[in-house]
Amino acid sequence: MNSFFLRNPSTLWFLMGLGLFTIGVTILSEAGIGFLSTSFIKILGKTLCLCLIAVAMDVVWGYCGILSLGHFAFFGIGGYAVGMWLMYARTEGIVLDSLAAQTIPPTPQEISDAIGNQIFGVVGSSEFPLVWAFADSLFLQLLMVVLVPGLLALVFGWLAFRSRVTGVYLSILTQAMTLALSLYLFQNDSGLRGNNGLSGLQNIPGFETTPQATISLAFFYASALALALGYVLFAWVVSGKMGSVIKAIRDNESRVRFLGYHVESYKLLVFTLTAIIAGIAGALYYPQAGIINPAEIAPIASIYLAVWVAIGGRGRLYGAVIGAAFVSLLSSWFTGGGAPAINLGFYTVNWTDWWLVLLGLSFVAVTLFFPKGIGGLFDYLVRKP
Repeated sequence: MNSFFLRNPSTLWFLMGLGLFTIGVTILSEAGIGFLSTSFIKILGKTLCLCLIAVAMDVVWGYCGILSLGHFAFFGIGGYAVGMWLMYARTEGIVLDSLAAQTIPPTPQEISDAIGNQIFGVVGSSEFPLVWAFADSLFLQLLMVVLVPGLLALVFGWLAFRSRVTGVYLSILTQAMTLALSLYLFQNDSGLRGNNGLSGLQNIPGFETTPQATISLAFFYASALALALGYVLFAWVVSGKMGSVIKAIRDNESRVRFLGYHVESYKLLVFTLTAIIAGIAGALYYPQAGIINPAEIAPIASIYLAVWVAIGGRGRLYGAVIGAAFVSLLSSWFTGGGAPAINLGFYTVNWTDWWLVLLGLSFVAVTLFFPKGIGGLFDYLVRKP
């Protein structure tokens, strides 16, 4: 492990910076001096989750050369998996409390029907779909966070890579997969409440009396730990022999295949591993967001993800973190009303309307003038005499 950090000092610096950031946020939170609000702590926790999926995207795109426009689908699947348990357990508690006053104890079937009616009444149903078969088990749903994105990525990747689909055609396929999943989830008979999605996820069962300030800080810690572990994992992957192979695949796939490497296996491993990490990031993100719906899985979300990595600097893990954190926090500021409107006399610029235009212009500017992104500035500073 010591030799790993000696060969990758940037990883050690990143972990130290993340640790100091976590300590600083703790001191400034409501549990400390009260400078940072609970809502802002949640924003920071969600930002760390977005940084984690951005690192995963950087590995699959910046290092392996696969421009996936579907990784946010895996992120959303992880959110749905944990959200199903959160919604079921919370609704079960409410139902049991309401039925406790009855003289005759309710049967298990009556309890199940009441829970189903509470959850699916909004889409005109009261029966549990098959997809909710394990919703009452936290362990199994957490297992789904890993298994479902991993299996979907494995099957999709195997079909795509064995057919040697590459470049823009592969990007279109990943986008089509995401669009198909999103459109399916929008249907009421999908079993996941259609456009209504899953809500109330910030209410953690068993912690109803715990202040949201404490819960938000706990999720912030969990997000920071997940980012640290994910960063170390991917730094280890891209720094060894495997890292050299996948970078060679990015630069010249046919030559790597000519040298005897099974290119498809390497691409499939990277694609599946990053999908699993994306699912874990989503499972931590949506309890802090409080709600998830099919719009979160729409292809535009994965395009934003690629923009974050490009702005931060693809091919650099810390660049992906910088890009995701920078754009995410800036987006919260602009769209949350933090940025003051600019009155030009003939027109008033409201940043909530113009933020996406600004983001698009930033992406074009970075692509044209700073192809190495914000992370490339560190290279310039280090090499500057």
